[in-house]
Amino acid sequence: MIIKVDSCVCTPEKIIKDTNIQIKSSLLKDKKIQFDCSDSIVYPPFINSHDHLISNWYPKAGFGKIYPNVNIWVEDMKKTDSFLERNKVWINDGTFDLTEPTAKQIVLLGIYKNLFSGCAVVQDHIPKQKPSYYEDNPINVLEEYTQCHSLSMGNWWGGKSAVEEYANANSNIPFILHLGEGTDEVSKKCFPKLKELKLLKSNTLLIHGIALTGKQIKECAEAGTSICWCPNSNFYLIGETLDIDACLEYGANVVLGTDSTMSGSINLLEEIKFAHRKFPHIPLKQIFKMITTNAAKALMLPEEYGTISNNTSNLLLIKKHDQDPFRNLLQTQMEDIELFIHQGTPIYGNIKFLNEFNINKDDYYFFGKDRFVLGHPEKIIDSINKELGVKKDFPFLPF
Repeated sequence: MIIKVDSCVCTPEKIIKDTNIQIKSSLLKDKKIQFDCSDSIVYPPFINSHDHLISNWYPKAGFGKIYPNVNIWVEDMKKTDSFLERNKVWINDGTFDLTEPTAKQIVLLGIYKNLFSGCAVVQDHIPKQKPSYYEDNPINVLEEYTQCHSLSMGNWWGGKSAVEEYANANSNIPFILHLGEGTDEVSKKCFPKLKELKLLKSNTLLIHGIALTGKQIKECAEAGTSICWCPNSNFYLIGETLDIDACLEYGANVVLGTDSTMSGSINLLEEIKFAHRKFPHIPLKQIFKMITTNAAKALMLPEEYGTISNNTSNLLLIKKHDQDPFRNLLQTQMEDIELFIHQGTPIYGNIKFLNEFNINKDDYYFFGKDRFVLGHPEKIIDSINKELGVKKDFPFLPF
């Protein structure tokens, strides 16, 4: 399949205007079929570097107050209407086995949140699961990583100590932990502890880092340690966020994450818009790096992620609203995604493209006038509605 587009954002630094994109897929009926999509822009599929897939319930969980650290919110969250409503569908029994059927159903809800916003990869910060958890998903739920919840709370949700988890990464895969998610002394003590434990490494990914000082951010940059920025969640819970200007000044590898919808944005598209509204001076190209090349580096992903060529099996085709491809994302809604292909398989978009692939239509859900998605998210919603006894709406689903 050949698609003629207005432009192709190959990398944050390389944009090709008025070009043809050759799609590689063994499922294509006719590899030479052509589409004129000169009103659209091609991007590499996005990467969400921090989510909690089991927690993508709605609305946000909280009591409208600011917390000195997230540890306090975690306890408050358990009393909120949103959390208690989710408990009617699935209750965490403390095992954190998310392959259990009801849990996996809600996990899939989080996966579709990411899929419908153009994410081909999501890092689900949760204790490592059985191999089946990472298999047969429409997008890539990162499997190769080690984790610790945080230094302030320990690995209370499962796994070994931070030092043991880091050792198990063997410098070959990311080691991921929440750090400094607050403004109080508890949060400020996290970075010195990280250094004391010798965990400030090039394969370490720190989530949030609100309490980090400029000097500490410089140390992260010098060590090659990546930092995940989740501004919506940070402002909602803590009232402040990571010192993003210091990150850019010192050249830290910053990536963008949504956190879950219980505290953060409804999807990555909205997180981009939120970051821009709060920090309009940050170049949009820089934010784009956070969801592509920077994220691929932090999560140590294969070369197929974070960039795109004119001969590709991974593609995100988005309707053009603005001549500037980066500004275009500020106007992009879920329905503006014309075609999303992951590893040669069409997973979301306009039916006119799907008709050119040899697929089993029973594997897809069709909605609206002309939309398709791989899998059956509608069955998840039907099941949730049945459990709740009412119709539940999730704003990250476009149907």
